Amino acid sequence: MFLQHPFVRVLSISAFLGVAMAPADAPNGGIASAGSGKERSDPGPIRSPERPAPTQSPSSPDACPTGMVLIEGEYCSDAEQVCLKWLDPPPYQNLRCGEYAKPVKCRSPRQARRFCIDREEYAEPSSDPKSAMPLVNKSWLEAKAICEGRSARLCKETEWEFACEGPEMSPYPYGFKRDSNACNIDRTDLGGPNGRLTDHRAPLSAFPNCVSPFDVHDMVGNVDEWVEREHVAAPNRSALRGGWWLPGRNRCRAATLHHSESYAAKQVGFRCCQDGP
Repeated sequence: MFLQHPFVRVLSISAFLGVAMAPADAPNGGIASAGSGKERSDPGPIRSPERPAPTQSPSSPDACPTGMVLIEGEYCSDAEQVCLKWLDPPPYQNLRCGEYAKPVKCRSPRQARRFCIDREEYAEPSSDPKSAMPLVNKSWLEAKAICEGRSARLCKETEWEFACEGPEMSPYPYGFKRDSNACNIDRTDLGGPNGRLTDHRAPLSAFPNCVSPFDVHDMVGNVDEWVEREHVAAPNRSALRGGWWLPGRNRCRAATLHHSESYAAKQVGFRCCQDGP
């Protein structure tokens, strides 16, 4: 049975093994009612791909390791982001916003942040840097182990959010107006009757305009990214941020919370963070 959308014709959610489809995305950064991911079996022993840990630049003792960006500033936990123009008709309203009001109002005390984050999505091991693709099909538990194996960690949810939107709290990493060409988003040819999701990953930094105010790349679209929810105990620590290549929310404050820590899929990747120098 097909799920109809003005922009997408894909199989049902169950056919895609619980991937977060466009209508499952909740508005305004809320909880997306996507599949729980419990139908996947346990991924088994966690093995970290062979990849050298980032090295500290000897000439810059206060810098982040090579390949990471220093994020420093004041983060707002409660940002009032008002959409001026929604793009999709019912029942997909409040899904994709064409333009947000500027400036965004912060409704909470700002909190100081200082940490390092990978400039790029974590790449497949031993791949050519010029054509490196994001590593996918790793569960939250596996991604956590990979980051810890290089003396880093998964990004906290608020860290990822701040690195994406910057101090102006821009809804998209590139600004306040949605741009389907800026990032790897809004692909409509998602799959066919065989129930297999088409792999539309793009190489790292293939979209030069998909850059956040902190110069972090591909934070929306391309692949969803695992992050760690703060003040939440196992087995509910996992969250996905940024969305993937489908016509979804694909903005900095949107989150999918209903996939388990053992869920893995071909549209799910991650990047690592660590405490600031």
